[in-house]
Amino acid sequence: MTKHKFILSGGGTGGHIYPAIAIANELKLQFPDAEFLFVGAKDKMEMQKVPQAGYEIKGLWIAGLQRKLTLQNMMFPLKLASSLLESKRIIKKFKPNVVIGTGGFASGPLLQAAGSAGIPTVIQEQNSFPGITNKLLSKKANAICVAYDNLDRFFPKDKIVLTGNPVRQDLIDIDTKRDEAIAFYGLDTNKKTLLVLGGSLGARRINQLIEKELQNFLSQDVQIIWQCGKLYFEDYKKYNQPNVKVVDFIERMDFVYAAADVIISRAGASSVSELCIVGKPVIFIPSPNVAEDHQTKNAQAIVEAKGAILLKESELDAEFSIVFEALLKDDGKQKQLSANIKKLARPDATKVIVEQIKKLL
Repeated sequence: MTKHKFILSGGGTGGHIYPAIAIANELKLQFPDAEFLFVGAKDKMEMQKVPQAGYEIKGLWIAGLQRKLTLQNMMFPLKLASSLLESKRIIKKFKPNVVIGTGGFASGPLLQAAGSAGIPTVIQEQNSFPGITNKLLSKKANAICVAYDNLDRFFPKDKIVLTGNPVRQDLIDIDTKRDEAIAFYGLDTNKKTLLVLGGSLGARRINQLIEKELQNFLSQDVQIIWQCGKLYFEDYKKYNQPNVKVVDFIERMDFVYAAADVIISRAGASSVSELCIVGKPVIFIPSPNVAEDHQTKNAQAIVEAKGAILLKESELDAEFSIVFEALLKDDGKQKQLSANIKKLARPDATKVIVEQIKKLL
């Protein structure tokens, strides 16, 4: 039997890295003797997270374009040329059967080089509104795995496969883990738990909101797991107390989801897909600072299915405390949001994506 080789590329944020790792893990289950190589951007978090997951990674000298004129932007053509050359070298040496891109700066040059070398490529697009890189790469890709309907506006229709986004498999049976999770965080089983997620780096505006509302939460007998992000941990760790657990990064996502009764979250595509599987009441506060306002569009897709509440950053001061208190007091509303968001879950997404990859072998 021939030994298969796969290159995966995705990075910059957890939202691109974890789907790539989930796909690699599923491929490894089905092809135990396969060889894997990840390609990322040199100074981004994938350079730590991928080796922690047990895979080798090579870094490209690449970064995205900034929205204003900067030295970074002037360096972009040089970085792109360098990354394309390095990608060609990597592909020539490793000789992959299939190359898979999950988004992020490095996947652009890598998939471009793979396509030019005649190697089959798969794009995994997490968002309801694709970025410019994937739109360009889609013309040569063999398959485009998507998580939302109506993406034929952006991609060739005959290549699109609706799969959903890959998620961690340990999220599928969290209902059995609540007591263990509450004990793990030293919390009280009789209190409602609010989980605050700002993404792997943290979200300044959400952190400011939680700081402002903290006494209000505690007065309503709510306990909090507050993931403030590594950029902000030094500023907010002073709020750690028996009913408030401030953390920079969460290793056991299954535990925090199991402990949560209500969740406040950004609306990155991977987070949204996980929250559909978790099926808890969610208040989305999308980041307004991402390309093409992806996060608002991701959250709106859930809100239209009556599966979540959406508050824009500009609405927080006027509306947040009213909306939160109303949700906390209304068990019926909580159950309705849970039931509706769960209907949108695609727990088999990773397996379906791997089936598409296998067709190209």
